[in-house]
Amino acid sequence: MALFTGGWASVEFSAIAPMALSGLIGIFIGDTALFACLNRMGPRQAGLLFSCHAVFSAILGYFLFSENMTTMEFLGSTLVFAGVVTAIFFGRKNNQPQSLEQVRGSIAMGISLGLLAALCQALGGVIAKPVMQTSIDPVAASAMRMITAFLAHSLFLFTGASLAKAINPMTWRIFSITAVNGFLAMAVGMTLILYALRDGNVGMVALLSSTTPIMLLPMLWVYTKQRPNGFAWIGAILAVTGSAILVS
Repeated sequence: MALFTGGWASVEFSAIAPMALSGLIGIFIGDTALFACLNRMGPRQAGLLFSCHAVFSAILGYFLFSENMTTMEFLGSTLVFAGVVTAIFFGRKNNQPQSLEQVRGSIAMGISLGLLAALCQALGGVIAKPVMQTSIDPVAASAMRMITAFLAHSLFLFTGASLAKAINPMTWRIFSITAVNGFLAMAVGMTLILYALRDGNVGMVALLSSTTPIMLLPMLWVYTKQRPNGFAWIGAILAVTGSAILVS
């Protein structure tokens, strides 16, 4: 897409290193830790841990970029985070199938991986912020981050490390699902986050992107055939209300 739109022409040499570092930390380390956390704790609990990147981003944005919140922004941010925590932490039904909630392996390792993913996501956004305030094309900037992560994963695979090897053989079904996931989450989702960073501060962008667990509710409803409980819907209402305050 960057080739098609001519976005590469907007990339200055000074932007390559920070965007590559952002991709290395935010995607190669952060996303890998997130997938490992998902594998151990399921989408609901991993979502709660990953939503902490909004808090990390707000703190880093305050100290690095002197980003402050107005009273209404603080109210909206509080509602968003309280809504996410309520929906994820209290939103589990007692009769819900345990396959998506079951903790596999060490819970301390799962929590550590989730918080590592959140921290790396926040650091990736903070590193990219100064570059995104220039005239760089967000599509080209996103491509640089993904290229860096791809090269890092390739090098990791070529080392022969056991962690880089697949447990089960690749199938066309798994490949297709992964490809769709990469297109939606990285090519579309992360590029839109870079667009948002051009005009919005790091904390606000992170808080809005932390509403992902709320959007998972109807998807989990369809997948598990179990309607989320009242706490989940209360959390969703809080998060939507807070988001409306932030974007207004």
